[in-house]
Amino acid sequence: MATLSHGEIWRAIDALAERFDMTPSAMARMAGLDPTSFNRSKRGSADADGRPRWPSTESLAKLLEATGVNFSEFAALTEKAPVRAPGRRGAPLIGLSQAGQEGFFDEAGMPVGSGWDEVPAPELGEGLFALEVSGDALAPVYRDGDRLLVSPTDEPRKGDRVVARTQAGEVLVRELGRVTARAIELLALGRAESDRLLPRDEVAWIARIVWASQ
Repeated sequence: MATLSHGEIWRAIDALAERFDMTPSAMARMAGLDPTSFNRSKRGSADADGRPRWPSTESLAKLLEATGVNFSEFAALTEKAPVRAPGRRGAPLIGLSQAGQEGFFDEAGMPVGSGWDEVPAPELGEGLFALEVSGDALAPVYRDGDRLLVSPTDEPRKGDRVVARTQAGEVLVRELGRVTARAIELLALGRAESDRLLPRDEVAWIARIVWASQ
C-alpha cells in the first residue's frame, strides 16, 4: 500500500468533511476529539525544526470509526474531488427523550414540525432523522451523546436495531425480534432495559437505525 504524504492526509480529511457537509472542527467533535484537532493551524511547519504536523494515528482511527469510512475509502479521497450534493443539509435532530412528545412525527414516523435542530449526517437515504441519546440506559451498545441516524422508509428486518414508537408515545430503542400477525418482539440493547412483546395495534411505527456516531 502506498504511503500517503502529509498533504494527501490533510486533503483526505478536508474531503471527508466536505462529504459530510461539515467543517473540520465539527467533524472532530463528532469523532470525540478536540475541536481544533483538524484545524489548518495544526498542519503547518510550526515546529522549531520546521517539520510538518501530522494527525495522530489515534485521531484518524476515531475519525474513521465515527464516520463509518474504512481506510481504503479514506485514501481514495486524496484523488477525488470532495463530494457534496447541491444544497445538502444535515438530518433533523432531537433528543431521544423528546421523541415521545407530540408534534415531531407524522403517522408514518416521518419528522415534521419546527422544533428540530440539525446535524450533519452521511447520505444514507431520504427522510432520515437523528436522535441523540442521553444517559446510559442503552449502554454498552449506545452511550450518552451518541447520535442515532434513523430511516423511517427503510423496512426493518429481524435482527436490525430499531426505534419504535407506541401509540401511547413511548419511544423504544431495541433490536427487532419476531414479528407475527398479532405481536412485535423488541429485544433489549442496554443493561437497564428489558425485552418487550407489544401487540401490533399498540405500535405506531418502527424505523431502522442505519448509522450511529459512536
